[in-house]
Amino acid sequence: MCSTFSLAAKPSIGESRGKIWSLQVINSAARSELNINIPREKNSIILPRLSTQGMLQSDVHICEIAERQSLANNLSDKGDAFRSKPQLDAMFLDEAYERCRKICAEYAKTYYLGTLLLTKERQKAIWAVYAWCKRTDELVDGPNAFCVSPAALDRWEERLQDIFNGHPNDILDAALTDTVSKFNLHIKPFRDMIKGMRMDTEKCRYANFQELYLYCYYAGGTVGLMSVPVMGMDPDSSASAQSIYNAALYLGIGNQLTNILRDVGEDASRGRIYLPQDELAKFGLRDEDIFSRKVSDEWREFMKEQITRARYFYKLAEEGASELDKASRWPVWTVLILYQKILDAIQDNDYDNLTKRAYVGNIKKLFLVRQAYYRAQSISTATY
Repeated sequence: MCSTFSLAAKPSIGESRGKIWSLQVINSAARSELNINIPREKNSIILPRLSTQGMLQSDVHICEIAERQSLANNLSDKGDAFRSKPQLDAMFLDEAYERCRKICAEYAKTYYLGTLLLTKERQKAIWAVYAWCKRTDELVDGPNAFCVSPAALDRWEERLQDIFNGHPNDILDAALTDTVSKFNLHIKPFRDMIKGMRMDTEKCRYANFQELYLYCYYAGGTVGLMSVPVMGMDPDSSASAQSIYNAALYLGIGNQLTNILRDVGEDASRGRIYLPQDELAKFGLRDEDIFSRKVSDEWREFMKEQITRARYFYKLAEEGASELDKASRWPVWTVLILYQKILDAIQDNDYDNLTKRAYVGNIKKLFLVRQAYYRAQSISTATY
């Protein structure tokens, strides 16, 4: 269940600059690990404290990924990126990118609208990355998922290495091969997404948010890390590259949480529940309530907490929009606003995400794109 693509922004997490109090960010000294504490008020949620222990040790690696990719884009460390551009026919590449565009347009309509606001080269790169992410997700969520074995995922990871070595296996791989060369992407987030797909083949329940958070990193946060070199950073920004990568990571997690909340009913039909079991129990809910599609008062209260958590990550992401390259701010704000409106749609459906799918209508999307433009412009005016 891969996140629909996310873009970079800058929260005060990860490297990080934040301690969160009642969903407001209070800046503090930068830290190398995420440490979030939210006081429990009436029905308030507790976000995870991340450390080097247990499941949350992965977050140390997340910071490492951001640092390594930041260095790679400063040409201090090439990582797994190409040292020379692979030779691929221009007409062949045009067709490769066009196929990636069609995949994005078909399967990620809300996100695709945002990509249309990017520069041409960035559009193509984002489409190539999205196409790879979608194909990876289809391995475990597609029509042939029932026959996907660990060996099949091993072969997919080998193909990924071929892409980064400049030897694509098919036309869609070629688009990503070219993108990796142009934007100096790092292979680690791509590998980690495959780890997330492995989790999908082994796990269909999550005891608490700490476990779910790890999955959200693999399935969605990785996409944020992939996107930063493509979106670009404002050369005049005083923000560190690390903080912007951290922001992209948490925006990806916010998008993944939104996808989970939107798709509860659909996932349940596959026998999967991507919700913290301990938080369900707190409201007296069980798996059977989800499978029976029962929208009770307890379910509504539970969903309010989950939506609050997702909004929390978006709030942090918004604070970094001004640190991106100017040409990327409008599409970033478009995606930020559109995805938060999916949460609004769940609320408008009276929290019925068991029998209804929340979506944002096309006319409303166009209005929100205009709103995003003015938001991005106001940030530019305030910053410069």
